[in-house]
Amino acid sequence: MRDYSTTVVGLDVHKESIVAAVLAPDSERAAVTTKFENTPGALKAFVSRLQRRKPLSFVYEAGPCGYQVHRELTEQGEKCAVVAPGLIPKRAGDKVKTDRRDAEKLAQLHRAGQLTSIRIPTRSEEADRDLVRAREDALAERLGARHRLSKFLLRQGLVWRETKAWGVKHRAWLRSLRLGLESHARAFEAYLRGLEEVEARLEALSQQVLELAAADAWKGVVANLRCLKGVDTLSAFTMAVEVGDFRRFETAVAFMGYTGLVSREHSSGESVRRFRITKVGNAHLRRVLVEAAWAYTQRDTVGPKLTERRAEGTAEAVATARRAQQRLCTKFRKLVGRGKPRQKAVVAIARELAGFVWHIGRFSQEAHR
Repeated sequence: MRDYSTTVVGLDVHKESIVAAVLAPDSERAAVTTKFENTPGALKAFVSRLQRRKPLSFVYEAGPCGYQVHRELTEQGEKCAVVAPGLIPKRAGDKVKTDRRDAEKLAQLHRAGQLTSIRIPTRSEEADRDLVRAREDALAERLGARHRLSKFLLRQGLVWRETKAWGVKHRAWLRSLRLGLESHARAFEAYLRGLEEVEARLEALSQQVLELAAADAWKGVVANLRCLKGVDTLSAFTMAVEVGDFRRFETAVAFMGYTGLVSREHSSGESVRRFRITKVGNAHLRRVLVEAAWAYTQRDTVGPKLTERRAEGTAEAVATARRAQQRLCTKFRKLVGRGKPRQKAVVAIARELAGFVWHIGRFSQEAHR
């Protein structure tokens, strides 16, 4: 429903500047568009100039600038919505993009109720999430460092074939290598030292994340999520910090949509066509769900480590995890038996696993409240 009693202000936020479009209550077009510096002082001065236009409602897209603008506006007592960029409607024939047009479009769509607001994490939640993402960045850097080192050795005709790479024997072999030319030796030393530095940083970050997962704020939900097959402390904590509050999703289907694991669809009349997953949602959460889903490609068994994890969860969490394991292992066998490629079957399992994660996270946080 359109609200014509409020002045809507669309903001196009950048690192150095903010472009604002002011949509008056009785107008469909922006009455004022202005550009100012992205600093707390400049934002406060801009808001003070709009005092006669109150009540105000601000809106801007989520992006690399984070939630600082939202927090500054709410501290001034103003209403502000941060919207999901991937869910902003776009007209097929609109081929002109400028900051001013973007700001005005945000204001118009917000007034029309066509934008999806995101949940703003607390500063503590955001800090915990940033630590987890720093660890993910270190994981990606380790993978890159390993690739660079192995490809360098491949160019020299040095290939490890005895056991699995990056194990104890492989490491001993790497340290025993002596390359003939001095430049090659220096390059090898640089690649190896770079890998060891990344691994040391990753180990430190992993330990810090594990310590944080044991804090009172996260301990209950992490212990319950660890009851799921394929989900240990790091995966469970990643899910918890990326979602924040599981209770904001009313249904499992809504949570699945947030993960971006639902299929695209183009149906008309009697024709129903579904395509690959949307990937519109939280990519970090989607990654850990797909990684965990690979555990359900194995036999429906419970090993000693999983038994130990389930001993720390509640009875409801263990029962839910058992239902998930039985259902998902059976479904994977059926999908592969019908000729579905393993990778696509795993994504389908990850989508259903998200429903069980939502259920466990929801009742865990309700119990902790």
